[in-house]
Amino acid sequence: MIDVLLSGCNGRMGQAVVSQCGPAGPRIVAGYDQSAVKQNDFPVYDSFSLIAEAADLVIDFSHISATPAVLAYCQAKGLPLVLCTTGIKGDLEAKVLAAAAAIPIFKSFNMSLGISLLLSLARQAAKVLGDTCDIEIIEKHHNQKLDAPSGTALMIADAAAAGLNFQAEYIRDRGLRQSKRGRGEIGIHSVRGGAIVGEHEAMFICPQEIISISHSAQSREIFARGAVKAAGFLLGKKPGIYTMDDLVNSLIQ
Repeated sequence: MIDVLLSGCNGRMGQAVVSQCGPAGPRIVAGYDQSAVKQNDFPVYDSFSLIAEAADLVIDFSHISATPAVLAYCQAKGLPLVLCTTGIKGDLEAKVLAAAAAIPIFKSFNMSLGISLLLSLARQAAKVLGDTCDIEIIEKHHNQKLDAPSGTALMIADAAAAGLNFQAEYIRDRGLRQSKRGRGEIGIHSVRGGAIVGEHEAMFICPQEIISISHSAQSREIFARGAVKAAGFLLGKKPGIYTMDDLVNSLIQ
């Protein structure tokens, strides 16, 4: 049995992870959250310095404001980290990479296995069609989501860009440009409303045809299940960065 410290345990995704744990799976021994309100049968702390329980690894679905503390705690304890928090970039991304020199970190903005397959298909489509098509990405989420575009949309853009034979430019707000579409652009569009869990579509718009690759999340549990699978995958790994591609490859070998 894997003993887990769950960071961001009181949030929506934290509670989804709780629903995936139990007698047959990982056991949550403690939680961290900015509010130390106890919602489940494990202790919750609002400071990593207060945590006394021993864990095998950390699953993090908190906010990026907590990421430096999460990284520091995992390095100090020598714990593997499943890092699911979105919006990590710039200096914070550099801190993640530095931490990965000491501990194994599984890092993904989207923990869905289906999204991992979409990324692979987007990369292949761009490689085959990139010279003749325009690439546009549309992502839709609930009205409480803070970041836009979503981390997953950027992952799709990166996957498509990796398949092109030219340098792509990401356009996030076409309305500010008031100009014709450039040849090397990848458009990224965000929709926010209601309780949409997450929908992503990659469109490859060619002169006589449109190829659309899409994924619709029906519940948050798919991301929680992916995080739990990633936890099992990460145990025993050497320091470094691991991704959904590594997990998927391990499942199909």
